Amino acid sequence: MVVLAASIVSKSGKALVSRQFVDMSRIRIEGLLAAFPKLVGTGKQHTYVETENVRYVYQPIEGLYLLLITNKQSNILEDLDTLRLLSKLVPEYSPSLDEEGICKTAFEIIFAFDEAISLGNKENVTVQQVKQYCEMESHEEKAHKLMMQTKINETKDLMKKRANELDKMRMERGKLDKGGYSSISGPRVIEKTFSDMSISGSGLGGLSTDMDSFASKPKGKTQKTNQFLESLKAEGEVILEDVQPSAVSTRSSALPSDPVTVTIEEKLNVVVKRDGGINNFDVQGTLALQVLNDTDGFIQLQIESQDIPGLSFKTHPNINKDLFNSQQILGAKDPNRPFPSGQNETPLVKWRIQGMDESSLPLSELSTSARVCCLSIFPCANRLDSRNSVLEWSILLIDQSNRSGSMEFVVPPADPSSFFPISVGFSASSTFSDLKVTGILPLKEGNPPKFSQRARLLTANYQVV
Repeated sequence: MVVLAASIVSKSGKALVSRQFVDMSRIRIEGLLAAFPKLVGTGKQHTYVETENVRYVYQPIEGLYLLLITNKQSNILEDLDTLRLLSKLVPEYSPSLDEEGICKTAFEIIFAFDEAISLGNKENVTVQQVKQYCEMESHEEKAHKLMMQTKINETKDLMKKRANELDKMRMERGKLDKGGYSSISGPRVIEKTFSDMSISGSGLGGLSTDMDSFASKPKGKTQKTNQFLESLKAEGEVILEDVQPSAVSTRSSALPSDPVTVTIEEKLNVVVKRDGGINNFDVQGTLALQVLNDTDGFIQLQIESQDIPGLSFKTHPNINKDLFNSQQILGAKDPNRPFPSGQNETPLVKWRIQGMDESSLPLSELSTSARVCCLSIFPCANRLDSRNSVLEWSILLIDQSNRSGSMEFVVPPADPSSFFPISVGFSASSTFSDLKVTGILPLKEGNPPKFSQRARLLTANYQVV
């Protein structure tokens, strides 16, 4: 058996990924791949096709072809076995089986092909073994990254000390200025820090004068935009153009005070059709551990989660996988080694939820034709980016008091498709998996260390198309 090349091509013969295992020129492989679609007959259920010199062993994957180019003396049964292995590897590294998704993960797919085929011969490996080989970590690389991070932390500490010294000098100067008249005349520099500035959520009313002056200039291509602005103003909205959105208080999370901190984070990747249905609904989560002291690192974590269809876990290579699968306990393979300590978090387990239906979406659409007698109008921050044709509304909080609501605006007649896609971003304190740590199990004598945990749900991509 000699595999000349393993490739992924479109139905028109465009080469997306190709790995050659023998010396072959680019013109030669491109010619072979371009000739392949002409040889495949429509409506025929074959897995291979031959020419005078080579044999194509192929398998359709959605709108693409995964194929092996071999010599005619190759064993067709072994070729089919190799093709089946590659067909299982491709979805592992490219969740989106289209041209864009394959091109984005081209190098990962080539690395997987190299682990499955060596010098044209199939290796006796499984999908899990190939994934393990491709994810091999380098101890030298880890040591180098740790050394660089230590240098960065030392530099940050030095800068903080310097900033504290400057603050003390400013305070001493201020005391001297208040204590009496200064004998030195000359210009003064007034220092203003970020703490002097405040952002008010209801302070948009003072912008109406600027809006009037802006909307009174309908020239050229801006006429449609100005009509849009006038329509919004008629609805009582006040809009600021080309200004960054109001900063929702994004304070950096405070330094942990407990010896052990557990962070549970899930990210949503959702694409919803405007007429109903889901294109993509994917949830990916991570549990990370932060231990402040080395003595508190000799622990195990007892966790629990909901039994959700489509939920799969993947533990860190240094975690005892058998213990986790049998008892839902996160512990190191070597109980004599503590978890890493310091200010950095260590990811212990990752999970993924797939196959959920539309009823599980955190946001739903409800249309009604009933007449409403009472209207409740509340202000919300908004922004118009005329350059990118984006209109943005921000709602600070959605809870039990305002579980439902609607957004309405009036514009001149336009194509409804011009308002899509709609992008949504939000964060929440509850997760889909409801995974949580129920207790800390010490590996040495003594009481378990005090711990805290925080959970958050974020949107990586949430669109209505």
